[in-house]
Amino acid sequence: MISIESPVVRSGHALEEPVSSSRLNCFHSCRWKFFFRYVEGLRKPASVALHVGSCVHRALQEWSRRRWLGRPCASEDLREDFEEAWMSEQLNNPVSFESEDEPTQRDKAWGLVEMYLAQTPIPVNEKPEAVEVPVEVDLTQHGLTTLRGFIDLIRPEGRIVDFKTTASSPDPQQAYHRNLLQLTIYGVLYEEATGVKARGFELHHLVKTKVPKLVVTEHPATGEPEKTRLFRSIESYLAGVEREDWVASPGLQCASCEYFQLCPGGLP
Repeated sequence: MISIESPVVRSGHALEEPVSSSRLNCFHSCRWKFFFRYVEGLRKPASVALHVGSCVHRALQEWSRRRWLGRPCASEDLREDFEEAWMSEQLNNPVSFESEDEPTQRDKAWGLVEMYLAQTPIPVNEKPEAVEVPVEVDLTQHGLTTLRGFIDLIRPEGRIVDFKTTASSPDPQQAYHRNLLQLTIYGVLYEEATGVKARGFELHHLVKTKVPKLVVTEHPATGEPEKTRLFRSIESYLAGVEREDWVASPGLQCASCEYFQLCPGGLP
């Protein structure tokens, strides 16, 4: 296991917040973007794709919750919850539809939900072990900090499911590579909460092609090498945030960055 010295935490600093996969991924992809989002707290209008993904996610969360409670969970039972999510998400995170037709996008999002209900490999009578469960683990014994995450769905026997909306069909190996940090975090959190290791992971990709489809990729439980890599990533994050290392990382990802127009302004 890893043992490093704990960094000094300044009052009111971004470092005081628990570490999550979204924070780690943002920091390691572009520290300048991290500064705008988590230090300055700047919030830009949500993209249409992000809004669609959030609403689909909430509908599937309700589907899982209803199965856990033994309540009706057919598509007609979920439509009202979906419509409510579509409106409430816009109140919390305004969306710039611009030339996009909102009713059309709403119908496409609901089409993804209906497609998933028709194609999901999860039996409707299978009771989840947990749904949208928030978990935290104190890693100070490793010289780190608090790790936090929200697990979408835990199937029986500790199989963790995460829902993804995507524009194209994923390659299993690339999907595992892109999501390895998040899956490792889920594995660490699950083991801390239950005392046993997660059996494995499933990424349920809802693909937004002309005819929507579901692609499920299955991945093995993470081991010590993956955990060590995660801890090193957290170590790098803590050190960088502590010294306010806000360095831009120009690349192809800049085209879709919500802070692109602010980037030429220079470092803070």
